[in-house]
Amino acid sequence: MSSKEMIGASTTPIILTILLAGEDYGYEIIKKVRQYSSGNLDWSEPMLYPVLHRLERNGQIKSQWRILDNGRKRKYYSITSEGRTLLAEKKEEWEKMIEMLAKMWNLKLDWS
Repeated sequence: MSSKEMIGASTTPIILTILLAGEDYGYEIIKKVRQYSSGNLDWSEPMLYPVLHRLERNGQIKSQWRILDNGRKRKYYSITSEGRTLLAEKKEEWEKMIEMLAKMWNLKLDWS
């Protein structure tokens, strides 16, 4: 998947879906995206963190610093009720788009 527009449109629902399963930190979110996409999406920290910060500013996620056993700090993110509402809206939008495209592609259009 290389379209920047497609990646941009899918970033928020992907992050919120990952956080729906439980709180997580940035690098682990990146690893999960790579895993769920079978390596087709390879996000970077400079791409991820502005989105996390925007979602947090908008109240859709919240963060909490934790001190690890080795003394290092790590910021964990979790979804809020506002984030759950947004995810439900995005899920409905994507389902409608996928359904429409599937119908169109099943028309056996001349792809040449």
